[in-house]
Amino acid sequence: MMSILSAEFYEQPTLELAKSLLGCELVKETEKGTASGYIVETEAYIGPVDRAAHSFNNKRTQRTEVMFGLPGYVYTYVMHTHCLVNVVSGELNHPEAVLIRAVEPKEGLDLIQERRGDKKEKDFTNGPGKLTKALGIIKSDYGHPLNQSPLYIKKGFSPEHISKGKRIGIDNSGEARNYPWRFWITENRFVSR
Repeated sequence: MMSILSAEFYEQPTLELAKSLLGCELVKETEKGTASGYIVETEAYIGPVDRAAHSFNNKRTQRTEVMFGLPGYVYTYVMHTHCLVNVVSGELNHPEAVLIRAVEPKEGLDLIQERRGDKKEKDFTNGPGKLTKALGIIKSDYGHPLNQSPLYIKKGFSPEHISKGKRIGIDNSGEARNYPWRFWITENRFVSR
């Protein structure tokens, strides 16, 4: 039975959504096969008031346009040659998103290994650019609704313990770099760091 999360799931406040996504299964179907992983680390970006967000101050560009729409859509972008995947959150015209930072591989391990080369299993998906390579998520997935094939999120498990702390790699974002808006499943070995 498919247990794809409904569109309504994404309507919760962004900080809550960032925690609720932990333990859910991110799935990508491609011509080569299906690969998936349990989400083990996320970061919340509260657009208009968050200096670290691409949509800070309601900055509306071709890249950020999807964030001004309804929640539950894919926001992909390329940073340092790596594609990163986000879940659009926030209400209509309130551009917020949750970055998926790491997943624990579940389905399609052979495919994940093929895509990640001779990396150790622990390093297959323990970072936002690594997980997109491993699962086959690409920039053209931008704007896709996350409750439909080929890229979707399913129910998974409820983590026993969730940790929180500062987000990573946003040192030039003023006071926003100290916001404790990064969440991860405590002691999961696939968390980025």
